[in-house]
Amino acid sequence: MEEEHQRKIWEGYVDWKNKPALTGRHGGMLAASFVLVVEIMENLAYLANASNLVLYLSEHMHLTPSKSANNVTNFMGTAFLLALLGGFLSDAFFTTYQIYLISAVVEFLGLVTLTVQAHLPNLKPPECNPSNPTRCQEVHGSKAAMLFLGLYLVALGVGGVKGSLPSHGAEQFDESNPQGRKQRSTFFNYFVFCLACGGLIAVTFVVWVEDNKGWEWGFGIATLSIFLSIPVFLAGSPLYRNKIPSGSPLTTIFKVLVAVLVNIFVSKSPRNAIASMATTPPSPITTSEENNADNKTKKSTEQKPSESLMFLNRAAVTNPVHSSLSCSMEQVEDVKIVLKILPIFACTIMLNCCLAQLSTFSVQQAATMDTKLGSLKVPPASLPIFPVLFIMILAPVYDHFIIPFARKLTKSEMGITHLQRIGIGLVLSIIAMGVAALVEIKRKRVASDSAASPLPITFLWIAFQYLFLGSADLFTLAGLLEFFFTEAPSSMRSLATSLSWASLAMGYYMSTVIVSIVNKVTGSTGKSPWLSGRTLNHYHLERFYWLLCVLSALNFFHYLFWAKRYKYRSTTANIN
Repeated sequence: MEEEHQRKIWEGYVDWKNKPALTGRHGGMLAASFVLVVEIMENLAYLANASNLVLYLSEHMHLTPSKSANNVTNFMGTAFLLALLGGFLSDAFFTTYQIYLISAVVEFLGLVTLTVQAHLPNLKPPECNPSNPTRCQEVHGSKAAMLFLGLYLVALGVGGVKGSLPSHGAEQFDESNPQGRKQRSTFFNYFVFCLACGGLIAVTFVVWVEDNKGWEWGFGIATLSIFLSIPVFLAGSPLYRNKIPSGSPLTTIFKVLVAVLVNIFVSKSPRNAIASMATTPPSPITTSEENNADNKTKKSTEQKPSESLMFLNRAAVTNPVHSSLSCSMEQVEDVKIVLKILPIFACTIMLNCCLAQLSTFSVQQAATMDTKLGSLKVPPASLPIFPVLFIMILAPVYDHFIIPFARKLTKSEMGITHLQRIGIGLVLSIIAMGVAALVEIKRKRVASDSAASPLPITFLWIAFQYLFLGSADLFTLAGLLEFFFTEAPSSMRSLATSLSWASLAMGYYMSTVIVSIVNKVTGSTGKSPWLSGRTLNHYHLERFYWLLCVLSALNFFHYLFWAKRYKYRSTTANIN
């Protein structure tokens, strides 16, 4: 009991019983390890279905290839976009601990719905007649409603998990010392490693089960996995420290922006010009904040407004038009940080648009090819095993060898900065799309010379684009997660970290939009649209990949413009 009193309280954190969290007892790598194990199980449940879903929709629900691809990208995009909701709730009203548990239950209910539908024939459209495949009946009515209810319950659950779990793990480390920051960086690298571990099981064992034993078994394994992740997560409860919600971060952002607009309007009024100049805060600005320890004494702190986005400084006037628009300089600086990271977020959307092809057209390409490895027939949806294995090898090598070497070389705590990691990922995505176009050209040449099914060309050719995109994903996702968590204000970290997943979402949505635009533009000339036809051999997929390659290159130059101008909030990271 005496040792308990000697422990220091983690300010702003509580344990799972809502009591103050204590140093030495709560947090640390052991607590974060439970999060890593849970991520393996959660990503297994999600990716087992997402990676093969395009074939389920086309073969069992009888949607066309382009409709199947668009439905998959819409589903995955919605799941990742809802991470913003999970992150927002984690910052504003609940702890990341609570949001994970709620979201896991929602995802479980969605998977149960899909499992039941896959198991019962009367809940699916009738099987196609092999002699007349054009008469296949597309899923509709109550059966379609059940399908999409299950899918979007899963999407809602996945969004909550992705919006809370990475932040929950990162919150376990003490960022006030270099060792804690290094452990946090290691956590993010291994978080991506665990994503890959769950993905490895999903795209090998579970996909094989779906293709050979039935989709009800595949959905059932995913359901069991997310169900078991809940007690595993709860087992770490005595070790977790949970950040106390600090109110809606969106309220702060909205208040600062409104205050700026109001004060600009007031300053332009001739009657109020002199008064508004008098209310503009001097530099440095003196504010007072209460000492949370005894709530009695006050200390004055001087905070000099930064030179970037100086127009936002108008929000921190000493005599606001209305008391509800009173903003501290700390709030203004927090909003500046958020606005400065948004261009970086926007520049990663194109990369994720390229990644969307791994779950859609790339799977359909592989389905037309010879998928045998010796006597083993590999399901097309198992192709992501290549980037997954590469990530599993590269992540530990990166953390234990490349980063320590880079730290010695650059004499900095980070070694390789977050923005440099993201930039490497963007370059790899350009290469990947160029390789994908060349491989598709080769596949179509074989298809034009042979009417055999499958085509006499090995699916291993598709592995090249998977390897480059998998590498791009490792560099970009780990870099983004740590970048947003590190740079964001403490009160907005879960929401900011969720931007990593929102970028994925926008990439999937952009893929759907680009497919639609490409078909509309190329079909307007009277010729067949690039991405249309009953089979993939009628598509001009290679042209689509070349288009993505060019767009990715333009996006990279756009990224360089913003990355070179970005100034890190942390002085330890301010090396580009």
